[in-house]
Amino acid sequence: MKQKIVILGSTGSIGKILLDIVQKNKKIFDIILLTANKDHKTLYNQAKKYGVKNLIITNKVSYKILKKKCKKTNINVYDDFNILNKIFKKKVDYTMNSIVGFAGLKPTLEIIKFTKQIAIANKESIICGWNLIKKKSILNKTKIIPIDSEHFSIWASLNKFKINNRINLNKSIQNLYITASGGPFRNTPFKNFKNIKVSHAIKHPTWKMGKKISIDSATLVNKLFEVIEAQRLFNIDINKISIKIHPQSYIHSIIKFKDGLIKISAHEPNMSIPIINSLNKTFIQKPKSQINFKILNNLNFTDVDQKKFPVIKILKKYPNHSSLFDTALVSINDELVNLFLNKKISFEDIFKNLLYMLNLKSIKKLKKIIPKNYKEISEINDFVRLKTQKLSIC
Repeated sequence: MKQKIVILGSTGSIGKILLDIVQKNKKIFDIILLTANKDHKTLYNQAKKYGVKNLIITNKVSYKILKKKCKKTNINVYDDFNILNKIFKKKVDYTMNSIVGFAGLKPTLEIIKFTKQIAIANKESIICGWNLIKKKSILNKTKIIPIDSEHFSIWASLNKFKINNRINLNKSIQNLYITASGGPFRNTPFKNFKNIKVSHAIKHPTWKMGKKISIDSATLVNKLFEVIEAQRLFNIDINKISIKIHPQSYIHSIIKFKDGLIKISAHEPNMSIPIINSLNKTFIQKPKSQINFKILNNLNFTDVDQKKFPVIKILKKYPNHSSLFDTALVSINDELVNLFLNKKISFEDIFKNLLYMLNLKSIKKLKKIIPKNYKEISEINDFVRLKTQKLSIC
């Protein structure tokens, strides 16, 4: 029997990688649902190519265009995730959430009860709503698999532990290191940061990614998020988690255990590797590669230059528990990246405005408030986005 799968954010880079894996393993998988925000053309072509009968597209204009285009087909088009009970009569085997930014949280919460496993490439979901995701996943017996290469490597290294059970790994782990390529400006002098343009910031030296995550990688906000995500997923004291610049992107995580054992996770910088392994099917066609001893013989690890990348300083006093401050961090950054991509602020303004906003009393007090539901998180998201826009206009 074919494995029934869902891809949230199928028009993005992660979604396309998974679709390519499906294409090479047609006899194994049956895609039940694909979703996108605006890209109705790609979504329609994917539905036709892979025989998908259910689509969700959330942008209202794109929805109308796609709905009209599919009028004389057997494809059902929806504009909201509230209709999932119409699509699913029983749980699917696997869901990939690769939606970018804060927008990925609601779909994550909505889909959990309809899937046996959810692979999450959307780190913002985990940061903003981990306590809600954890609760729902336990209630519905849904397995969570992190897909970021760093977190998947940690998850695989700790496979004897169950994330949902929240085992206290602090008793076993001394230090956890997450690696970063350093992005496109690793070797750029700080004095030149004022001249950075959008076209420069979206050119990542190692990974092929969308614009938003490429900017997050260029500012190292992406790594800030990944440290918080690791804390939430694995319940490890955030002070035990460090970032090391590793330009080759061959080592993804290093775990130092208190018993002296060190586990190093390595693979080529290819997102198909964690995605294929998350599917957990031994008969899937896997990428062929040899151990790269040339890289292993020349590994480089350095500390983050916090003068160039000051956002890392945020981690010094970051809480070990979920709070509405997490949403503020994610949403302020989302808005600043949008403003930069639209050339309304400079690259340096991302750092400056993010740090300024997070130090406001109205934002800092959010560290004490644990979100009880999605509505609370959504309201804070709207509040800080508006506040960020006003700041940028001024």
